[in-house]
Amino acid sequence: MSDASKTPVTVLTGYLGAGKTTLLNRILSEDHGKKYAVIVNEFGEIGIDNDLIVGADEEVFEMNNGCICCTVRGDLVRIISGLMRRKGKFDAIIVETTGLADPAPVAQTFFVDEDVQKNARLDAVVTVADAKWLSDRLKDAPEAKNQIAFADVIVLNKTDLVTKPELAEVEARIRAINPYARLHRTERCQVAISDVLERGAFDLDRILEIEPEFLNAGDDHDHHHHDHDHDHGHDHHHHDHGLKHYHDEDMQSLSLRSDKPLDPSKFMPWLQNLVQTEGGKILRSKGILSFQDDDDRYVFQGVHMMLEGDHQRKWKPDEARQSRVVFIGRELPEDAIREGFERCIVT
Repeated sequence: MSDASKTPVTVLTGYLGAGKTTLLNRILSEDHGKKYAVIVNEFGEIGIDNDLIVGADEEVFEMNNGCICCTVRGDLVRIISGLMRRKGKFDAIIVETTGLADPAPVAQTFFVDEDVQKNARLDAVVTVADAKWLSDRLKDAPEAKNQIAFADVIVLNKTDLVTKPELAEVEARIRAINPYARLHRTERCQVAISDVLERGAFDLDRILEIEPEFLNAGDDHDHHHHDHDHDHGHDHHHHDHGLKHYHDEDMQSLSLRSDKPLDPSKFMPWLQNLVQTEGGKILRSKGILSFQDDDDRYVFQGVHMMLEGDHQRKWKPDEARQSRVVFIGRELPEDAIREGFERCIVT
């Protein structure tokens, strides 16, 4: 099964009251010409307008724009298998997690069960965040921080309720935790559906679009920082992402790259061993890889100890064959990861 034939799955997460329901209601009622299967925790809780519901069997509700909705009363794997029997009736699946939930177990479902893996692929984790309250939540709620660290796409909602400086501050906090997510500023979750769904989000090309404004801005700052620090004998490697405002004590992100090809017989075992031993600390891992003597790009993504990867497509003639790997987590053994990666480069 190639990735292309698998149904893309979006995991939608976000703190209570951030605007997930608004976003879901839009997906389930707007005339966007796509059909989505939406898996929610509790149907009643979401407050979806009953007039939109066309027919309902026990667990599945059909909406008048063709989307279908079902509740996770049972096991997520079972529901997805059930949905797969309706394959062809929808374009993508959206799984909504409860406001307090850690998105990891939900995302992991798409790596664990063979049936699910054959038919579905994790497309993106989308986190809806509340511009007004996020900074407070990050101080008092570890789940909120996990949701940000975990995201491929962040919908920063209710931006109309904050001042420009407050917005800049909350964005800097987000970036300190996760420099790599696509960020959309919204009011009432007004974001193009295509910006949140079917992103192919672990395709790190998207990161390349973000990075220039981000990483390069920090270069001078970075060198400056190092000289300054060496006098005190500290070493601040965490400032690699060049964020001037916040360095999150708890979360780190690490980005590796190589212009030379990697040796697959070294890289794959290294990566598997790394997530087996350090997976508890690694929330997300992703990469685009250029292997020696291989004209196809290899892409992988992981959640904790679980990885999935595949050849994605041919490298384009005008494309730089660069390998890029990203890790986001807590207490990452950064030096060991860098050294391990270096050893996989073909010299």
